[in-house]
Amino acid sequence: MANDYYATLGVRRDASPDEVKKAYRRLARELHPDVNPDPETQDRFKEITQAYEVLSDPKKREMYDLGADPFAPGGGAGAGGFGGAGFPFSDIMDAFFGTATSRGPRSRARRGRNATLRVELDLAETAFGTTRELSIDTAVVCTGCEGSGCAPGTHPETCETCRGRGEVQQVQRSFLGQVMTARPCPACGGFGSVIRNPCTECSGDGRVRTRRTVKVKIPAGVENGIHIQLAGEGEVGPGGGPPGDLFLEIVEKAHPIFEREGDDLHCTVEIPMTAAALGTSVTIETLDATESVDIKPGTQSGQVITLYNRGVRHLNESGRGDLMIHVNVETPNRLDEEQEELLRRLATLRGEERPPGKFAPGQRGMFSRLKDVFNQH
Repeated sequence: MANDYYATLGVRRDASPDEVKKAYRRLARELHPDVNPDPETQDRFKEITQAYEVLSDPKKREMYDLGADPFAPGGGAGAGGFGGAGFPFSDIMDAFFGTATSRGPRSRARRGRNATLRVELDLAETAFGTTRELSIDTAVVCTGCEGSGCAPGTHPETCETCRGRGEVQQVQRSFLGQVMTARPCPACGGFGSVIRNPCTECSGDGRVRTRRTVKVKIPAGVENGIHIQLAGEGEVGPGGGPPGDLFLEIVEKAHPIFEREGDDLHCTVEIPMTAAALGTSVTIETLDATESVDIKPGTQSGQVITLYNRGVRHLNESGRGDLMIHVNVETPNRLDEEQEELLRRLATLRGEERPPGKFAPGQRGMFSRLKDVFNQH
C-alpha cells in the first residue's frame, strides 16, 4: 500500500473510531486551508482527509487492513493486493522465479523533522493578532559542504560492494525453485555510494545546528492550545534535504481581569448595595479602551450586563465576541448607629419592618435579617 493511513493520522492500528475522529479533528484544525493557506499544507490536509475517509468507514478500513486499496478501481483484493494479503502479485512472482527488479539506491537527501515551539501570548495578542520574532535552535544546511556531506574538493565514491545499486541480492533454493531476495547494501547503507572524506563541519551529515530568527504573524482569534503550521520552517533534512514544518503551540497567559470562554470575555464588578438600589455608573477597562457602563436602579446580584463586540475577534471570520459583566452586590457587614437608623427608617417606609414573629414564611424583611446578623456579632 502506498499510504500508511494510520501514520498519517498518528493513531495506532487498533485505534477506536473515537480516537480516529479525535485525531482527524485535531489535525484538520491545524491544517485547514483557512488557517494555513500554504500549498503544501493543503496537500497535507487532503492526505489526512483521505485517511479519515478510509479509517472511519468500517468496510473500507477492513479492506485497507487486508492490504487492498479502497480507492483503486474496483477496490477489493484484486485491485490492491494478492488474496487480500497486501502483496502485489508481481512481487510474489519475482521472488519465486528470480526476476525481482532493483529499486535502486536511496537518496542521501531526506526531509527534515517537524519542530514544535510554544509561544506565550497575552489576551490582547490572541484577541487582535500580533507579530513575533522567534529564536529557533534548529538544523540548517552546512555551508562548508552545501549539504553534500563531503569535504571540499571531494565527492561520494561508488560503493564497491553493490556497485552503486544500493542493494545486494541473494539467491536461495526452495521447493519452488530459486528464490531471489534483495536487501540494502551493508557497506553503503543503501545509498550506492560512500563518503570517504566527510566534511569536518557537519561530520558528513550535510547540516549543522544553529540558532536563527523567524518572524511570524499570529492571526487574531487564536486560543490556548491551537497549533499554527509554518511550512518549510522546521529542520533541514540530512544530506541537505528539504526542511520539515514548524508548529507554533499557542499558550494564552491568564488575564488579571477577564476570563475567556471561546470568543467571549467575562469579568466581575462589585458595587455597594445602595448603588445597586439607586443606580450608578462604573468604569470598565475593556481590551479596546476605558468605557463607562450604566448600572440601572434595582440591579440584582448576579445580573449580567453585555457589551456587544467587545470580546475576541473570530478566527478567520469577521466580527467579535461579547464582554459579559457580572454584577456582584456587596452587603455591608458593619453599620454605625446612624446608618442602622437610616436603614430602619427605610424598612419602615417600605413596609418591611414588622414585629418579631409576624413574618410569613419567605416574607421576612431583608433589613430585619441584617439586624439579626449584626446582633450575633
